[in-house]
Amino acid sequence: MLFMVIERFKDGKTKEIYRRFQEKGRMMPKGLKYLDSWVEVNLNRCFQLMECDDLCLLQEWILQWQDLAEFEIIPIVSSKETAAIVSKML
Repeated sequence: MLFMVIERFKDGKTKEIYRRFQEKGRMMPKGLKYLDSWVEVNLNRCFQLMECDDLCLLQEWILQWQDLAEFEIIPIVSSKETAAIVSKML
């Protein structure tokens, strides 16, 4: 399954987030796959595209970062897959 992870940086924690990332990497458990990410220009949020079949892996990963950020996890489906489903109904 694909997930859009919206990571909201806690006030003043942006540098700490990047410092930890430099020192320890993403700290993702095996089976959780990072696909890509985008950061808001004002450095308040990061949007990460992740993939996994076990939601507990997302929980495990979030526990590594929850002191520096808050997370919103949104299950998503690609536009191509959605178009195929909707096409059948037209």
